[in-house]
Amino acid sequence: MSGLFISLEGPDGAGKGTMLTHLMPILKKHTSRTVVLTREPGGSPIAEKIRHLILDVANQEMTGETEALLYAAARSQHLHDIILPALAKDQIVISDRYVDSSIAYQGGGRQLGTDTVASINHFATGGVLPQLTLYVDISPEVGLSRIKKYRDTPEDRLEVAGNAFHDRVRATYLQLVHDDPQRIVALDGAAPAKELTAAAWHEIHSRFPQFFPA
Repeated sequence: MSGLFISLEGPDGAGKGTMLTHLMPILKKHTSRTVVLTREPGGSPIAEKIRHLILDVANQEMTGETEALLYAAARSQHLHDIILPALAKDQIVISDRYVDSSIAYQGGGRQLGTDTVASINHFATGGVLPQLTLYVDISPEVGLSRIKKYRDTPEDRLEVAGNAFHDRVRATYLQLVHDDPQRIVALDGAAPAKELTAAAWHEIHSRFPQFFPA
């Protein structure tokens, strides 16, 4: 890849969205390249339709297997519609969630097995992974309480999955950090937003100074 691909990960309520609000202007200030912000599930028209299907609270009978396959399908479409074309143009792609989310939420949370979900997503993405993944860590109790306190939109189908589910999600994320420390860096989601943003910017700039010479 001639561009730069960075993903953001974390349990629900970790503070990724707030961090992005502060981080995007910094990235754009220090580079002449186009910075593309996208998200999963979704990010492109077909993938957004799949997102609605997955997160709709009316679909409580959806099996874990169906959920995992739908996420992989949305990711495949998103990758080919948004991420790969941007990287081919030497752009910087910031994706709010990517493969690690599926491994944590479906592999760990839904207990489908991390290897199984990783294999499904390897097929869906052709093995394309970010050069850097920033994992914002927070306890499920704090994260879910933030959602209830500060967000004015209804909880989605995964957010209402229960405490044990979210405990497994976080434990799986922490295992991924342990297993792939060269790619995945853990940040403290309990830190103030400015400190969290500064830590994210430090990791990005120190690893890829050639993309941010300004």
